[in-house]
Amino acid sequence: MIIGSGRSRTRSAVVVLAAAALAVTGTVTVVARTTTAAAGVLAAAAPVEDEGADCAVPDPGSLTANAKLPDPFKKINGTRITTRSDWRCRRAEIKDLAERYVYGRKPRKPATVTGTVSATNITVNVTDQGRSSSFSTRVELPSGTGPFPAVVVLGGLGADTATIKAAGAAVISYDPLSVGKEGTPRNNKQGAFYSIYGATSSTGLLMAWAWGVSRIIDVIEQSGGNILKADATGVTGCSRYGKGTFVTGAFDQRIALTMPIESGSGGAPIFRGTPGESGSQPLSSAYGEQPWLGDAFNSFTGNPNTLPVDTHEMVAMVAPRGLLIMENPHIDWLAARSGSVAALGGAEVYKALGAGDNITYWSDIQDGTHCAVRSEWRDPLQKFIKKFLTRTGNDPGTIRIASKKAGNLADWRDWQTPTLSDGGPTTPPPTTAPPTTTPPTTAPPTTAPPTTNPPTGGCSASVTNNQWVGGFTTTVRVTAGSSPVNGWTVGVTLPSGSSVTNTWNATASGSTGTVQFTNVSYNGSIAPGQSTEFGFQGTGTAPGQTPTCTAR
Repeated sequence: MIIGSGRSRTRSAVVVLAAAALAVTGTVTVVARTTTAAAGVLAAAAPVEDEGADCAVPDPGSLTANAKLPDPFKKINGTRITTRSDWRCRRAEIKDLAERYVYGRKPRKPATVTGTVSATNITVNVTDQGRSSSFSTRVELPSGTGPFPAVVVLGGLGADTATIKAAGAAVISYDPLSVGKEGTPRNNKQGAFYSIYGATSSTGLLMAWAWGVSRIIDVIEQSGGNILKADATGVTGCSRYGKGTFVTGAFDQRIALTMPIESGSGGAPIFRGTPGESGSQPLSSAYGEQPWLGDAFNSFTGNPNTLPVDTHEMVAMVAPRGLLIMENPHIDWLAARSGSVAALGGAEVYKALGAGDNITYWSDIQDGTHCAVRSEWRDPLQKFIKKFLTRTGNDPGTIRIASKKAGNLADWRDWQTPTLSDGGPTTPPPTTAPPTTTPPTTAPPTTAPPTTNPPTGGCSASVTNNQWVGGFTTTVRVTAGSSPVNGWTVGVTLPSGSSVTNTWNATASGSTGTVQFTNVSYNGSIAPGQSTEFGFQGTGTAPGQTPTCTAR
């Protein structure tokens, strides 16, 4: 999708954020911290492009329609993963399905990649399958002494380059059209990627652009690290370059921070959601406007329910690395409601891996202009650059969804997030010293997580609140005792004047006073000693009393 933004698409330095202070309104759904057992984990980029390259991936067989989002924890053979270490090969399965049916294949690292890195330029020379191609990028270094982390900006449209450099990261201005050219037919694709893999390749432009970023990282790795750090690379882009950013971060695990902006259909929004979202770009349009998506996706533009994969799983492919998704709810064409569902669904994998604080989704913005300056995004951008690129901070991620485009994950899934049994995330944290920056200025939750043991039988419930002026969010953890629970109801008493405005992963009875929350279809069964969570947003003051839990 290409929408006029009032800015030149060829400008190399982009300013898309203003320095105004963050204005917090009461018109959003906010999950201020996706708290997990290992909250605050700082996940490093992986040392290789694809950690699951050695995983055996079975053929998916015949496809069946399913209106719900596929279970990201269920393997192709029908079993569910049970440990965090299982995620490596489950991710490989999702990768294969996404390549097979959505984007086209991303070739493995070419036979030869050479190039140079200077303070102003990167050159890339690639040889594979007896063919060669080259391209180059421009580099802008921040002040100070290197080596520096760097953010690749696709097509001159992405996160604010001034903020990026002020945070201590270099900017790599990458022209994706030199690698995969727009305006070409599917049977005659052009650019550095197709010079090697053929003009009739079934791989779409988004994957070709992602391939180009991976080759830039190859050259940085070979350069010796005197100017740029190979293990601290981010990527960003807006509109169709937001689509490319989303794919790039999902398919190269060396990328520490992925920042797609307003990516629309074919980007972050779930494929199953866009046909029913009024005014959003149809999948047939996203497929036909440019050869962005792989040729195989044409079979699913009229019936995405038969896809064995959806974009919440591409969000999950980025886990546990940093992910900052920025969306615009003011333009229906951009399908922000479906984007919020993708983020919420993928965040379940982040939480299961113990990295729930490593994802931020933000669609609460005032200015509806496409790819415009965003004061609201400046603070989360700075925090995540410090957390994942310069590694001088450790602020938690935030899910902040504009109420006019708020999706409900409960409507889209019939699966429950498992408790995965082993240690930390599948990528180990860096060995650098702890951050020296001061903690965030926002107040922590007003109620600490529970420290009591679950009851002998039945169930217990505990709350974690986050309060801001005029509103709050509450996360409720329901824990089974020594016997299994086959259904539960939690009662929460609200302070006078407070009311519930939105609920997820539960059904609310009432909105004021003592509100009863009952499980939905997929989270009513809890094994002994295990837990599930639901949450709600409200106006007024957060609950202060201990909730009651009744098991069925």
